[in-house]
Amino acid sequence: MALRLDFPAGPDHDETVASSDPTRGTRAAPPALTRQSPREPVPPACPRNRVTVIDRITPPLLTLAAGLVLVPFAVASDEAKNKPASVHDFKVQNIDEKQVNLADYKGEVLLIVNTASQCGYTRQYKGLGAIHEKYKERGFKVLAFPANEFGNQEPGSNSEIKSFCATKYDVTFPLFSKVVVKGEGIHPLYRYLTSPETNPKYSGDVAWNFAKFLVNRKGEVVARFGPGDEPQSDEVVKAIEAGLAEPR
Repeated sequence: MALRLDFPAGPDHDETVASSDPTRGTRAAPPALTRQSPREPVPPACPRNRVTVIDRITPPLLTLAAGLVLVPFAVASDEAKNKPASVHDFKVQNIDEKQVNLADYKGEVLLIVNTASQCGYTRQYKGLGAIHEKYKERGFKVLAFPANEFGNQEPGSNSEIKSFCATKYDVTFPLFSKVVVKGEGIHPLYRYLTSPETNPKYSGDVAWNFAKFLVNRKGEVVARFGPGDEPQSDEVVKAIEAGLAEPR
């Protein structure tokens, strides 16, 4: 009796062994390898166009911030533009309460005086009238502004003041409506005359009735005299003549 040995097929066994199974002993072909192309990266998903609360409030806030930064510059610019450069930049009312533009006095020398009818210095109306008549042909005028800030010595109405000046002192120089020359409600002209910002050389509160500001032909304050300085004093007359010596 013959002995038959069957050996299982292995990776190192190339021989086939007879078998009743026709496929037995036949090595299976390995699966075919396919080359895969490299995988391309997937682009990130596009964000959705969502409008958030921050998106809504940011533009207005930026606009507001820009406005707050620019406003001070605009205000400063407006203030500089509106700041009076001289006495000629003011409009006032005369004793008849009609508007007068002080620019009408360009080219003339002016003595601006705050007056009162019941003051110890009221007598100066006579001296003011005298220098007005003496120098008016050369371009000089006295401008009188009645005021009641000192001892309530100008309590009357404009019509009463006008009548007093005409009958008592025969005043021919321009009279203006009663104004405030010191403190609350100060008239813009007197704020200009007394403020260190606009009249640094001759600034300071008016001390009493009949304070005097001398203004040159250009509308600039060139001298200041106290209530006790008489209109016909050498000091006042010398300053007036110096102003009149300048060309128109």
